[in-house]
Amino acid sequence: MTGTHAVLEELTWRGLLYQQTETLGAALGAGVVTAYCGFDPTAPSLHVGNLVPVMALAHLQRQGHRPVALVGGGTGMIGDPSGKTAERQLNTPEVVKANSDAIREQLSRFLDFTPGPRGALMRDNAEWLLPLKAVEFMRDVGKHFSINYMLQKDSVKSRLESGISYTEFSYMLLQAYDYLQLHRREGCTLQIGGSDQWGNITAGIELIRKVDAHEAHALTLPLVTTASGTKFGKTESGAVYLDPKVTSPYRFYQYWVNADDRDAGRFLRFFTLMPRAEIEALDGAIAERPEKREAQQALAREVTERVHGAEAVRAAIEVSGLLFGKGDAASLSPAALAALAAEVPFAEIAAPAEGSFDALDLFVGAQLAPSKGAARRLLEQGGLSVNGRKLGADERSIGVDAMLAGRHLLLKKGARDYALVRVKG
Repeated sequence: MTGTHAVLEELTWRGLLYQQTETLGAALGAGVVTAYCGFDPTAPSLHVGNLVPVMALAHLQRQGHRPVALVGGGTGMIGDPSGKTAERQLNTPEVVKANSDAIREQLSRFLDFTPGPRGALMRDNAEWLLPLKAVEFMRDVGKHFSINYMLQKDSVKSRLESGISYTEFSYMLLQAYDYLQLHRREGCTLQIGGSDQWGNITAGIELIRKVDAHEAHALTLPLVTTASGTKFGKTESGAVYLDPKVTSPYRFYQYWVNADDRDAGRFLRFFTLMPRAEIEALDGAIAERPEKREAQQALAREVTERVHGAEAVRAAIEVSGLLFGKGDAASLSPAALAALAAEVPFAEIAAPAEGSFDALDLFVGAQLAPSKGAARRLLEQGGLSVNGRKLGADERSIGVDAMLAGRHLLLKKGARDYALVRVKG
């Protein structure tokens, strides 16, 4: 039977528990608890920062409780002021709907939506918020909250000097109304969220107590930071998203492989379902053999496989090995070549009439050399390679039999400049 310890102790040793209501442990120990977390559909993809509450829902489900993922199709048209210093741009209903559909698909990789008493549910607050009339909302919800109560919440207080619109000021009440609706419709008695959501969540608890005379609970999770002081989930090219069209699986994999030694153990706890003994063994590996980056590699494999699948992990490992000088071009799989095409300059060329390619034309066509003269000088200096083999100083002819899987040729200039060519026809 699910108990107090099974969920809260799991979240505690993983460092995922920030705050909780006093009687939550007893409620979790008494039977199946239906818990929800909201996801903001103002972008077409979740990012890695969203994975903290997603993993908390996954842990709850693994311990026998029922998760509900609430997509904010209604509130997403306004935006939560928590953690923001300025008013958001409002989205159209069409944009919010498209974003919500994409997020639903991403969440399905973490939660089991198989129908049943503990199967995860997906709900959209547009269902009850968009038909809601202003007078009805003010009468049935607004009357239960004093202005003084709302002004005490950090999400509001932090915006008073810079300015906050009535739209965002009222967001707290909309989220409280979400909790009430999910309590009535699905039996939700627990809401989880980031530590900056405590005020919004407890407003919902207050509304449920006043309107339905029932007890509800809150659990908040830490906001993740990195040991080096950089913002978690940010890279030089921007945020790290779950959508492979925004952040390629290779770059997603590399984000985790490049985790600081000081962060790797925490991230294994936060973002994987690996058992405690395995994670603690990897903690030891960080201390004893940091140069091998065993923890980072395990982290990258686990998270990338859950988000993008096993084939994407294999391709990312192959591409990583090649680009960092430890891989063999001839052994690259079709999936790895497809992944590589998104990471290095890529060109398509026609098949040669004579049965072989001119090496200089290849490097100019792939934009690794500005002219045939420049390519010739690089060739004479031993600076050109095809499919991992360095060309001789006067080696101009590359046979069609040299093509890799899928009619590809991998070109390299110097030590690190790659391009991939695919031969058409």
